[in-house]
Amino acid sequence: MSQAEEHQGTRRDFIYYATAGAGAVVTGAAVWPLVNQMNPSADVQALASIRVDVSGVTPGSQLTVLWQGKPVFIRARTQDEIDAARAVDIADLPDQGAENRNLTGEADASDENRALSEDGVWLVQMGVCTHLGCVPLGEQGDFGGWYCPCHGSHYDTAGRIRKGPAPRNLEVPVAAFVDETTIKLG
Repeated sequence: MSQAEEHQGTRRDFIYYATAGAGAVVTGAAVWPLVNQMNPSADVQALASIRVDVSGVTPGSQLTVLWQGKPVFIRARTQDEIDAARAVDIADLPDQGAENRNLTGEADASDENRALSEDGVWLVQMGVCTHLGCVPLGEQGDFGGWYCPCHGSHYDTAGRIRKGPAPRNLEVPVAAFVDETTIKLG
C-alpha cells in the first residue's frame, strides 16, 4: 500500500467518525427534550414532601391536610383513646398488619406500630377508606375512631378496621417529626 492510499484511508476514517459524532450529537439534542418531559414537574416535586405545623393541635383534636391529592389525618389522641387502642387484642382485628410505611417488614397492627410518637399521642394516617376510597368522618362509629358513612366501615382510635366492608387498616404514610411542632410527610 502506498503512502497516498494510507492517507486516503485516514481521511475516509475521519469523515466516518466525524459524521457519526455529529449524528450522535444531533440525535441526543432531539431525544433530550422528549426524555426530559417525562420528569415530574415542579408542582409535583413540591408535593413529594410537606411540613405541617401541629402546634395548634391539642389532645382530642385533629388536623386534616391535603398531601399528594389525598387527605391526611393528624390527630393528637387523648389518654383514653390511646388506652382504648392498646387494649385491643390483635387477633380480633380483620387486618392484623400495621399498614405503616415507616416500618420495614411485616409489623403487626398494634397501636405502638401505628402511632407516630412513642407515647402514642400522635397518629398520622391517610384519610381514605380502604374499601372504595371515601373519606371517613372522625370521632364517630362504634369504636370512637373514624366512620365511613358511604358503606359502613368502622375504624378504631388507631385507624384499624374493626367492622364493615373495608379490607385494610387506614394507611400510615411516611412521616416524622422534624422538631417538636413540625411533622414532615413524605
